[in-house]
Amino acid sequence: MWDNAFPSFLIGLREGLEAGLIVSVLVATLVRSDQRARLPHVWTGVAAAIGLSMSFGAILTYTAANLSGPAQEAFGGTLSLVAVVFVTAMVFWMRRSARSFSGEIKQKVTAALGMGAGVLVVTSFLAVGREGLETALFLWTTAQAAGASTGPLTGAAAGLLIAAGLCWGLYRRVLHINLTRFFTYTGAVLIVIASGVAGYGMRDLQEAGVLPGRGAYAFDLSAHLDPGSWYVTLVQGTLNLTPQMTWLQVVVHVAYLAVVMTLFVRGVRAPKEGPAAAAAPAPAPEPTAGRRMPRWAVPVAVVAVPALVAGAVVAVSDGKPASDSQVVPVSAADCGKGFSAPDPGRRTFQVRNTGSRTAEVYLIDPVTNAVYGEVEGIAPGTTRSLVATIGTGSYAWRCVPNGGKAVTSAAVRVTGGGSAAAVLPVSEKDLAAPLAAYRTYVQKGLAELLTSTRTVQADVDADKLAKARTDWLTAHEQYASLGAAYGTFGDYDKKINGRTAGLANGVKDSGFTGFHRLEYGLWHGESAASLAKPAQQLSVDVAALQKAFPTQDFDPGDLPLRAHEILENTLVHELSGESDYGSGTGLATTGANLKGTQELLDVLNPLLVKRDAKLPGTIATWMARTEKLVLAQRAKDGTWTPVSKLDLQTRQKLDGTVGQLLETLAPVPDLLEVRKAA
Repeated sequence: MWDNAFPSFLIGLREGLEAGLIVSVLVATLVRSDQRARLPHVWTGVAAAIGLSMSFGAILTYTAANLSGPAQEAFGGTLSLVAVVFVTAMVFWMRRSARSFSGEIKQKVTAALGMGAGVLVVTSFLAVGREGLETALFLWTTAQAAGASTGPLTGAAAGLLIAAGLCWGLYRRVLHINLTRFFTYTGAVLIVIASGVAGYGMRDLQEAGVLPGRGAYAFDLSAHLDPGSWYVTLVQGTLNLTPQMTWLQVVVHVAYLAVVMTLFVRGVRAPKEGPAAAAAPAPAPEPTAGRRMPRWAVPVAVVAVPALVAGAVVAVSDGKPASDSQVVPVSAADCGKGFSAPDPGRRTFQVRNTGSRTAEVYLIDPVTNAVYGEVEGIAPGTTRSLVATIGTGSYAWRCVPNGGKAVTSAAVRVTGGGSAAAVLPVSEKDLAAPLAAYRTYVQKGLAELLTSTRTVQADVDADKLAKARTDWLTAHEQYASLGAAYGTFGDYDKKINGRTAGLANGVKDSGFTGFHRLEYGLWHGESAASLAKPAQQLSVDVAALQKAFPTQDFDPGDLPLRAHEILENTLVHELSGESDYGSGTGLATTGANLKGTQELLDVLNPLLVKRDAKLPGTIATWMARTEKLVLAQRAKDGTWTPVSKLDLQTRQKLDGTVGQLLETLAPVPDLLEVRKAA
């Protein structure tokens, strides 16, 4: 635990001392000015700053917990780099300001006294809030790297307690500390730690796919070093150096350390002005009688107190995790090693990747291969939570390292509980028949689409623009009904149905082509001559797509995703009016998207029924309700009410119904997710 505690201990000690010194100066200045009645204003600002810092940490934790595996990696990696920036700035700022910030705070307090209680509250809030936010960010980052370990929080708590004690001693004048030297030494250590955090952040961004080079390793010592050994754990916990590191990690780590440490040391060695620079003045201006502590007491306390706290924690916990959760090691070598039968009920498992590769982990029924829970994208040396409801049945862990073979642990048997919720696995073979059926549907639809777009082209060539508008809508609805294949269409989708987003000249841009280009021209009074080329290009692009589609790679795993995404895009683009370029037919496109979703559900329902017998019926009910609301906006002459013309009640009812339909469709991708086999 304490291998992960030292960085947090140091940041807690430094930031706690900074904030404590500021509060000491505020309080001392008020006491000396005979303004004791104003002290509650200081404590109000301090309490507000602490509350803000704790809320910030909670927001970070909640946000990360509700992201997908890759998104968590990207989020954590980004915040790691932000934390490095803040820590670096803090180190340099405190090196420059250790000798003078006491006077600056006094000046601010003196000014605040003449401006009322509110200003004093704000002064203390801002002074402490900055340190609090920096501490929360750095602690969250180090906690993410440590996974399930309580080390970061324990270390930070110890650092803050010691900082509070030091500030009290300075205020009471029983301690004398050379603050300049203290912040210089701890700053140098923090720079070393921050270089490791920067490398860790790079690895997270690589695992998320944000940065390249995930598999380009500068060295790989995992075969020669035991990841669970005390020395590897110590180095990894304190410096974020792992047995396996990519070139990008190494370059960022070394470059940061070389540049920042050089600048820091150069600043420390710079000539100091005046003899007063040799020692920093105590922050508190009000002397109080008391016995001075020996000089050796402070460094001994800094070392001894964390050691005593660590010993107490180890003694109380008997070396076991502080949480009741089982810690499950996962790797090709020890997948689920030591896994014992959990008690029935809802349980949280701390899944720790002890291997050298990012892995996916599943809690399964080894007999049926049904999945009770899963965690994706666990980076080496990190820990993630897996929550599952345990009932009567068999349980085992399946670990699938990236680029490696799946390994299944020994099974355990649980009795005495109810039935547990499990999902039957889906393989690409299971999706082969639905994919073939849907491919046939798309190929037929593309043939009909080509005929329709050529009809529109002929209308434009014959200067029959009224007929072209009617035929345009027919063709566009046909294209919209093929929604589940849009990811396969690739660049053709942008050519055929692209919008003006990202185009410098909007509707006048030469890159604006396809259905929406024709829509804009047909409903904005453009001549047939100006529309002839876009109409011809649309037919050419559809013909090219029809020819290319049979050879395009259609990932079967995309089918379950599209069951939700088609109507999600409809809500964003059609029902918001964003994709309306003059025709007012957003609801017609919505109806076509409903048809496309239904075609997809028809081929997926046999798989869905086996995994949730009630879900297809519930989806059908909400599909029918949504379709009824949409068709109610179509007049007898075939025209549609534009989304912008809907009355408020109808608009709210339609948005609410589509939203509920999306909630009903949301489980489909999870139920039919293609999972790696053993």
